[in-house]
Amino acid sequence: MAGTGSSMLYSFLLFIATLSLQEFIGNYQETCGVRTGWGAVILAEVFALVAAGTVHRVSITTCFLFSAALLYEVNKLSGVMISRSESRGKRY
Repeated sequence: MAGTGSSMLYSFLLFIATLSLQEFIGNYQETCGVRTGWGAVILAEVFALVAAGTVHRVSITTCFLFSAALLYEVNKLSGVMISRSESRGKRY
């Protein structure tokens, strides 16, 4: 049986992998004109929390906290990138 620390790491990596896979699917959907939203993020979080829950309740908490921190940073970075691209478009 895996230790609590390694299982938390595996569930966090599962969250990132699931989110990346859904990002790939989301890019395909956007080329077709359909937008993806927070539903994909919530689905990836549920997968990761279920995987973490198979080991220990504390793993669920730590996986959720680290995933929330990662989502906050990615969302903040995305906002910065969008504002930069909009400001470049307004100059010309």
